[in-house]
Amino acid sequence: MKPESIKILLLDSNHPILLEQLQELGFINHEDYTSSKLEIEEIIHDYQGIVIRSRFKIDKSFLDKATNLQFIARVGAGLESIDCDYAISKNIQLIAAPEGNSNAVGEHTLGMLLSLFNKLNTAHNQIIQGNWNRESNRGHELDGKTVGIIGYGNMGKSFAKKLKGFDVTVLYYDILENLGDQNAKQVSFEELQQKADVLSLHIPWNTSTDKMVNQEFINSFAKSFWFMNTSRGKNVVTSDLVEALKSGKILGAGLDVLEYEKSSFEKLSTQEMPEDFQYLIHSENVLLSPHIAGWTFESHQKLAQVIVDKIKEKYSG
Repeated sequence: MKPESIKILLLDSNHPILLEQLQELGFINHEDYTSSKLEIEEIIHDYQGIVIRSRFKIDKSFLDKATNLQFIARVGAGLESIDCDYAISKNIQLIAAPEGNSNAVGEHTLGMLLSLFNKLNTAHNQIIQGNWNRESNRGHELDGKTVGIIGYGNMGKSFAKKLKGFDVTVLYYDILENLGDQNAKQVSFEELQQKADVLSLHIPWNTSTDKMVNQEFINSFAKSFWFMNTSRGKNVVTSDLVEALKSGKILGAGLDVLEYEKSSFEKLSTQEMPEDFQYLIHSENVLLSPHIAGWTFESHQKLAQVIVDKIKEKYSG
């Protein structure tokens, strides 16, 4: 089919180049950033394509009504808000853009790790309160440490590349074989458990990774370690993470994602924050950010460009 016969419904606002370039390519574009999911379901049969971030879940009910849909493009890395198996069974192509924000995630992860090692946030907060504490803010060096990465896709590879300038050993574990490059060595999970001083998650959230980081997982590591999570909050059992922080099994944690996030990633759950979350926000060896590792000014444009390029490729024939 030619672009001129393809109607695309844009359900979230994105970088202007996404709409501009789709229009230049000849696609018919409609924007709807306010209608409810039920209202969208009433019109979705008119469209061949959807562009969405995380506004709502694309479930079986929605897909059954999308009788002419040819693709779903998510402006981001993960596809957990989409019933992927059902979409594929209907010959709907799933398009994501992990290439668009992988550099941002790599830089953010490294930034959080260095801040934790050097107690930068704690020291800053103490100074602005009038306290000049040198000894209590003595830091650690990355030099000589072993950094373990779980998940060596776009994000994991980006983080490994950022570590290239440090004298560290970078190991990774992934369910796929032969992903290694000059920046990291693939090892068994058992070897990662034995050697890691730092552990960084770069995995999707699915049935295999849900609550993966629990008490048993944490205690399986030979050393106490620093923990970084810029993947998905529900990959971690927060209560078990807190217990490990209290015991010293986890030396510190950099968390860009939380178990308590809304599925839209736009805010925390409106429920009263549990005791474990209160512990995290008051801990000097925990650094939190609001799911922004991949959300830079540069990645905002890169994500849009990747989506445009992939849609263009789909209809280039």
